[in-house]
Amino acid sequence: MSTPPADAARRAFSYIGFRFFWITTLLVSFAVQIMSVSIAYQIYTVTREPLLVGLVGLCLFLPALVLILVTGLAADRFNRRGIMAICLSVELLCAVGFLLFVNAEAHEIGPLFAILVVLGTARAFWGPAAQSLAPNLVPPEALSNAITVNASAWQIAAIAGPALGGVLYAFGPVIAFGTGAVLLFCAIGSVMMIPKPPQRESHAATSMETLLGGFRYIFSNKVVLGAISLDMFAVLMGGAVAMLPIYATDILHGGSIANGLLRAAPGLGAIAMALFLTRFPIRNFAGRLLFVFVALFGAFTVVFGFSTSIWISIPALALVGASDMVSVTIRETIMQLWTPEEVRGRVNAVNSVFIGASNELGEFRAGTVAHFIGPVAAVVIGGFGAMAVAGIWSQIFPGLRDQDTLDRKMVADGVAEPSTVK
Repeated sequence: MSTPPADAARRAFSYIGFRFFWITTLLVSFAVQIMSVSIAYQIYTVTREPLLVGLVGLCLFLPALVLILVTGLAADRFNRRGIMAICLSVELLCAVGFLLFVNAEAHEIGPLFAILVVLGTARAFWGPAAQSLAPNLVPPEALSNAITVNASAWQIAAIAGPALGGVLYAFGPVIAFGTGAVLLFCAIGSVMMIPKPPQRESHAATSMETLLGGFRYIFSNKVVLGAISLDMFAVLMGGAVAMLPIYATDILHGGSIANGLLRAAPGLGAIAMALFLTRFPIRNFAGRLLFVFVALFGAFTVVFGFSTSIWISIPALALVGASDMVSVTIRETIMQLWTPEEVRGRVNAVNSVFIGASNELGEFRAGTVAHFIGPVAAVVIGGFGAMAVAGIWSQIFPGLRDQDTLDRKMVADGVAEPSTVK
């Protein structure tokens, strides 16, 4: 890791390894956004069934849940950059599989779900490796900036990716999935350009205690447990992404372009907030701000749920994304700074499952509820649920609520870090 001048020490882009890491994140995020928009829209177009749209998220989430003990240990035991390259290669094959399937003009959706399971497996290994690699590329004082800047990469993709996916799908699904495949191929080259970072690798014999090391650390540290579980339950309740094709088609009476614009709106708000946080980073009251913005995330979700105008829906979703960006920056910075290097992969594997539960499983929840009581009720109830989670968690985890800054650790009542981690 090269050493930048003192005045640049806090800027993540001062480090060459992080620059290639950011480019990789950008390319992968664009590919995932384009393919996810295309898959969801194709399944709903063919079936007109919200429950099957929700199953897309379930197929992507289950592999991370089933393999949680293996993926985290792999990130701690093996080269994280190499794991990322292998995962990208598998994702490239999945993109080719989608391409071949739609090129055959088949109307069955079973093969799509089979490919989604394979894609979910690759993403299960990717998550812990990528999340654990970032702290190896920058010093602690630049970590908060790195998390914000890296989040901006996938938010840039979230702005342009869904709209681009909608446009490409309008020209044909072959073009959409083909573009995803090209981006993943470029991402493989980018990740291999990351200089091999320092990583503490353990060669101790694998035991059940070792496999469960991530869980042991999380449940012994209430600040980390609160940060991870807050995201899971808030977005599990408030996530409305699975409903966007339904809103675009049946409520706002748009089409694939409208669907892409709705998908882009949260990213637009998030990237604006990321730019603001880069210029004006959070200095004080980090814990309290975390809970305030999680509550706002739920409130703006409620506004979107009731909206019947795209001119209200897009700003509401943009504010949802802006609120989420604040909570992401605070939560991820706290979690990475509080987690020892030797157990970071296993902790991030658990975090990936929690994120997957809040996103993919949240889509399944929304699709299932919409199947029985309608999409509007599903989104509105979820928004109120996210607000309730913010209030409840602020009382259950006072150590997280009272965390003041992101620059140093604050030992709160009931919070203790394990002295050793296997």
